Formats: sequence, structure tokens, C-alpha cells
Amino acid sequence: MMKSYKFKLEPNQAQAYQIETALNLCCWLYNTALEQRKFAYEKRGMTLTFYTQKKELTQLKSHFIAFTGVYSQVLQDVLHRLDKAFKAFFRRIKAGEKPGYPRFQGKNRYDSFTYPQSGFTLNGKYLKLSKIGNIRIKCHRLMEGKVKTCTIMRKNGKYYACFSCEVEPVAHATGKQIGVDLGVKHLAITSDGAFFEHPKQ
Repeated sequence: MMKSYKFKLEPNQAQAYQIETALNLCCWLYNTALEQRKFAYEKRGMTLTFYTQKKELTQLKSHFIAFTGVYSQVLQDVLHRLDKAFKAFFRRIKAGEKPGYPRFQGKNRYDSFTYPQSGFTLNGKYLKLSKIGNIRIKCHRLMEGKVKTCTIMRKNGKYYACFSCEVEPVAHATGKQIGVDLGVKHLAITSDGAFFEHPKQ
């Protein structure tokens, strides 16, 4: 099972600028990739996939040097986020629900980016982020499990790090033993008096 933890970041002025720059570039990439999918389908009858757009990231970096300042997996996660929006769109169409085509994101609405596998290291009072550096972090409690992702969020002018951790479920033994009788009138009766009806056909 997954468990999330949210901690406040205290970036210096240069680091805050880098976070804002990364957010703006991720927003631009999301909207551009959305426009590319929309154009390909409407004008050429083609459906672009996550992997198709992911292959173009290298070319994007060669044309727009600013993108070299954003960790590669962060950029890939932007395209993955868009891909999930399209999959949800098609799933709603199939289910006969109101589809809600993926929307373009305004600069002030795109408030997070994610390191999905690597590029981040938590070391005491500091969180090291690839392409940004060591940012002071207020960890007010210990995290359980294995950290899988790190999402940097902006909210009300402040910054936070959200960690998604994989935690092994713990089975609690009660020490009790219960006998079960299968019957005709009831599906089952346990030795402590609980009745379970037959499922309705």
C-alpha cells in the first residue's frame, strides 16, 4: 500500500527561482504536448502515445536549451501525466460518461512536478534535487516504507515536498479460532454466531 508525506521546503531565492522556472517549463511542455496530440488527431487522424512524445524530448532539449535545466525524468512525468488524462478521457467515453477532454493548463494552475524514480535524495535537514540543489526541508516526522516518488508543490506562495512511500501491509493476529459450518438455509454459520446468507442470484 502507498502512504504519502508532505513537508515544507525553505528554498533560498535562487532555488525558488529554479523551482518556478521548472514549473513554467513543465506547464509549457504539457500544453504543447496536448496541442500536438490534438493537431495530430484532428488534422491527420493520428493518435500520439506517451512513448512517441517521450522520444522527442531529446530533440526538444537541443532546440530549447532551457529544458536542459530540468531533470529528464521530471519532463517524462509531465508527458505521463498528460497520457493519464487522455486514458481517463477515453475510459469515460467507453463508460458512457461525460468525457471531459483534457484541458490546457494556465500558468497559475500548474503547481507541481514529480521526480518519479530518481533525481532526489533526502539527507537530514536537506532535500537534494537534481538540477536545483540542496533545499532545506522541515521533516516533522519519520517516513515509513520505501520512498518511490517525490513531488514538489507550490501552494499559496510556499513550497512543499510530497513523498509517496510503499509500505508493507501488516497482518494483525487476534489469537482467536473460528469454526465454520456450511448449510442449506444459511451459506455459513461461524462458531461465534455470525450468519452469512446465500448470495442472491
